[in-house]
Amino acid sequence: MTDTIAALSTGNCISAIGILRLSGPESARIGQQVFTLNSGACLSDAPNRKLMLGSLHDRSGRVIDQCMAVYTRGPHSYTGEDTVEFHCHGSPAVLAAGLDALYCAGARPARRGEFTKRAFMNGRLELTQAEAVIDLIEADTADAAANAAGQVGGVLQKKLDPVYNSLTDLCSHFHAVLDYPDEDIDDFSLEGYRSTLEESAGALEMLLRTYGQGKILKSGVAAAIVGKPNVGKSSLLNALAGFDRVIVTDIPGTTRDTVEETVMLGSTRLRLIDTAGIRETEDTVEAIGVERSKAAAQEADLVIFMCDGSQPLTKEDHGVIRSCENAKNVIALINKTDLGQTVQPGDLPFSHVIPISAKSNLGMEHLKDTVQALFGGSAPCDGAILTNPRQYDAIRRAYDAMQRALQALTMGLTPDAALTDVEQAMEAMGEVTGATVREDITARIFERFCVGK
Repeated sequence: MTDTIAALSTGNCISAIGILRLSGPESARIGQQVFTLNSGACLSDAPNRKLMLGSLHDRSGRVIDQCMAVYTRGPHSYTGEDTVEFHCHGSPAVLAAGLDALYCAGARPARRGEFTKRAFMNGRLELTQAEAVIDLIEADTADAAANAAGQVGGVLQKKLDPVYNSLTDLCSHFHAVLDYPDEDIDDFSLEGYRSTLEESAGALEMLLRTYGQGKILKSGVAAAIVGKPNVGKSSLLNALAGFDRVIVTDIPGTTRDTVEETVMLGSTRLRLIDTAGIRETEDTVEAIGVERSKAAAQEADLVIFMCDGSQPLTKEDHGVIRSCENAKNVIALINKTDLGQTVQPGDLPFSHVIPISAKSNLGMEHLKDTVQALFGGSAPCDGAILTNPRQYDAIRRAYDAMQRALQALTMGLTPDAALTDVEQAMEAMGEVTGATVREDITARIFERFCVGK
């Protein structure tokens, strides 16, 4: 990492402020070729971490902005290298011209995630912290942001370090006895480390259990709205979305395919899927929509069953009810209660039944509270919740290896047999913490990032 990189670190749109960022050994030299301090001093002599007013120039030397620059000397910068940032007025034209000038002065365009990758490679961030940066950028709920911020602060790393360290002690004791038999070292007994193995496996299992909540925290709850035609499914989606996302008519079969919209219901993000009404039909297009509706219901985290509460349940209603039997979670809504309520909660075989009127928003608070109870989660969003599928896979492999080690201990196998599994667990954990991270894994991690971060 001997070259100096540059990128726009803010959005490429009209805004109050736009930031151009440099990182690398030539940051000050390149920066002062395109920026003149009002004080007349050189940028390379500027005080550390202090915003300084000056003029930004394009590649031909024209002044294109009056802005601020800050020079941060490594290793106490975000990347661990010398960095320079220009805090400009947020004109896309100014920012593009300024970035072009930096390239002309010798900087290389930064790749996706390269600033954060350099922070990791230079020891400024642990791997769990580095991965959490993009989660924080992409967070679209306060809970998701709080969990990502906790991971940036090192909470997940602190959960894993004691497990990794205790297994390191176990392995080092075994190899010390094996390699130095004449030294005065306590005899190694795998049975003496049973509690260490059990506690390590237990800690990994507890972490794995958070992943269900983590997926919801990161991606939201996939919620399929199902029911026979014309019970108000599209009206519900429109009511929750706050605008007319879907065409609503009195004609059955208006919705002929699945329609998705993301909405916030209290603190829970729902990825609502409005499905075609489930019924027998000879219409080829509608039949395809019905099959997609059934598939959406099977894959969803939550199925919202709807019926027309102003009319008795029909054969079609009961058919939809049967299709919900294997759903993970079901909330039944008795809709159109503003027209009278013929269907009662006891008529439906579900634990959560709510009378509503999608047209007049009656019952929506009850729906919000029920969704929160089902998906709010019990673990605090402090950074200890797994949201990353790569990390989950690695910790799952570590847990499986620990289970094999415990099984070897119970079966009375030789210590080296059990320690092979312990070392596999450590290697898998290292993929999360960065202790044994490989170049291909590192590359894949930072591919998720945006340029400029």
